[in-house]
Amino acid sequence: MERVAFDAVEPTAYETDAERRGLSTPLATENLSLNHFRLAPGERLAGLHAHPAQEEVFVVLDGEATFEVLGRRVGDAVEEVRGTVAGDVREVTVAAGEAIRFAPGEFQAGRNAGESELTVLGVGAPRDGADVRVPKVCPDCGRGDMRPVAGEDGDSLRCPDCETVLEQPPPREEW
Repeated sequence: MERVAFDAVEPTAYETDAERRGLSTPLATENLSLNHFRLAPGERLAGLHAHPAQEEVFVVLDGEATFEVLGRRVGDAVEEVRGTVAGDVREVTVAAGEAIRFAPGEFQAGRNAGESELTVLGVGAPRDGADVRVPKVCPDCGRGDMRPVAGEDGDSLRCPDCETVLEQPPPREEW
């Protein structure tokens, strides 16, 4: 058994301004990732993304979360939408005391569109969700999702099929 208080864990650097406390390591979890987030109004959990092999659940503890959900998944055919973010994007609002689940490969992005602080628990299984995809179409082979790659000189996107690299992709907040 392991136990931890949220505030006993130091916030870690994250791709957004949201306060993120990783609870997986102090709890010694083996098969799931657990994070505690606090977001001020206007802050995002992450840009539009998917984990091909990880499902995610977000439990809203306080406030109201707004999720953008893309109407397609990793690997879906996108010939007709070459070079664009494809599919129907819809918004889903999740209130305190509610949870939302995203299946592996489902594109989603969460944010605090409200006027008060948002507190969320994020759970992912399996624990390692490092394979992340964004809904950008590869200009060479037409695949509908690419992998973000962080580098010293900024981000790039790599196609998991043909290995094409976009050296200067749009900023993360546009993914």
